[in-house]
Amino acid sequence: MPLNVWDELKERGYIAQCTNEEEVRKLLAEEKITFYIGFDPTADSLHVGHFLALMAMARLQRAGHRPICLVGGGTGTVGDPSGRTDMRRVMTDDEIEANCERFKAQMARFLDFSDGKALMVNNGEWLRKLNHIEFLRDVGACFSVNRMLAAECYKNRMEQGLTFLEFNYMTMQAYDFMELNRRYGCVLQMGGDDQWSNIIAGVELIRRREGNAAYGLTLSLLTKSDGKKMGKTASGALWLDAEKTSPYDFYQYWRNIDDGDVEKCLSQLTFLPMDEVRRLTEHRDERMNDAKKILAYEVTRLVHGEAEAEKAKKAAEALFGGTGDADAMPTSEVTASDLGSRLLDVLAQKGVVASKGEGKRLVQQNGLTLNDERVTDIERKLTEEDFKDGSAIVRKGKKTYVRLTLVQ
Repeated sequence: MPLNVWDELKERGYIAQCTNEEEVRKLLAEEKITFYIGFDPTADSLHVGHFLALMAMARLQRAGHRPICLVGGGTGTVGDPSGRTDMRRVMTDDEIEANCERFKAQMARFLDFSDGKALMVNNGEWLRKLNHIEFLRDVGACFSVNRMLAAECYKNRMEQGLTFLEFNYMTMQAYDFMELNRRYGCVLQMGGDDQWSNIIAGVELIRRREGNAAYGLTLSLLTKSDGKKMGKTASGALWLDAEKTSPYDFYQYWRNIDDGDVEKCLSQLTFLPMDEVRRLTEHRDERMNDAKKILAYEVTRLVHGEAEAEKAKKAAEALFGGTGDADAMPTSEVTASDLGSRLLDVLAQKGVVASKGEGKRLVQQNGLTLNDERVTDIERKLTEEDFKDGSAIVRKGKKTYVRLTLVQ
């Protein structure tokens, strides 16, 4: 590991912007600081974009710095307008609390929370207790409306209509940074590059209200070589929850990314040394497949554990290499009562396809096979003859396989 974790973050491509690069680099080299990233509980699981942030936090923690994972029990009631053209759905308190608890369990896989080495804090502790008039007087007076309206995080929302509720989000996030600075001596806020305006607001608020030095650093967003966000699949986001994205599907996503994205993902989403990353990706030929296998295994191991990574690897080998354990493949059970039914109806009922409509489109686009035979008839029935040794293999598109087992 480099003497300065800043150099490591820079080399691996994490850093997008920083309020004062020279001072932050010196701070990380000479002191053990407390820093934070906020996670609003807008879903019941973290996704792969959060995974990038957690990996950056883990690297700083390994260098001796203390992370704070701030879950948004308060800001979650408003919703961040950054990067959105529509208003987020307002969640109930019960939803927010349940999502926060799920986040905590997932974060513990990446960070060491023992003996105060990392903290998990809920901003509902202070935001829900604020007096509105006092907040406007003490905090609101530090914000220029003109500067706020010019911020990137509000531009997309201005055309659709920015609500006063959302307009307050920047002030709330800035207040979070100031509160963490007061309570825990937190001096650095990190976040995705779409958070730059909100982070600067917190740095300025601390300077004006507390007279303290504070810093902001944004992380490069996890994007593909074509500029689009990484982690989007046909069925939605790539989640860290095994119930929402299976370990096998998670593994297959990384196994099948574009060659041009492999080096970046190995750099940012694994702990492999950079010399090893460069060695794995120096050849743009069939050897890149070996790098993808290592990437898929390492990322799945970090998120789901070694046992699940091994199962996913064996399932992929069974499908694509003629080796491995086919029993590790994602499996759905069908019963004798399903025989004779239309195949698309059974696949939709078992969740193999998202809907009958999706199944129909796959057939029309020659994207559905059963036991390596293309399904061309929408009305095709599922029969006992389809089950060789009690199982049948369905393939959706080019890369998604599911094993059907016949249960008597």
